[in-house]
Amino acid sequence: MVHKILFWAGFGIATRLLQLGIEMRPLFQRGSLWVYTLFAGVGGSFGYWMKGVEDRQLKMLQQRKEILIEKRRRRAEREAVEGGLNLVQPAVEAAPAETAGVLAATS
Repeated sequence: MVHKILFWAGFGIATRLLQLGIEMRPLFQRGSLWVYTLFAGVGGSFGYWMKGVEDRQLKMLQQRKEILIEKRRRRAEREAVEGGLNLVQPAVEAAPAETAGVLAATS
């Protein structure tokens, strides 16, 4: 977590350096050194916020994964029960044109 905040703080400082470079002003002036801490703070705050977003997204993905795994498990159980009843479904063969389309799409 700290490395992401430090990265974005460094990005904020680099933004300030780029700004001064574009304006062709001196990079270090005694009266404006406080601005570097401001840019680093804003960048670090953005990094902290992004870390929170990432954590929430990973949590949602994990929950969705668990839901899908549970759904697949229930489906497999249901198919096993149906398979135990010897329900035979006729096999549907794909037309040659459909097979060619699938092969062309995958190559």
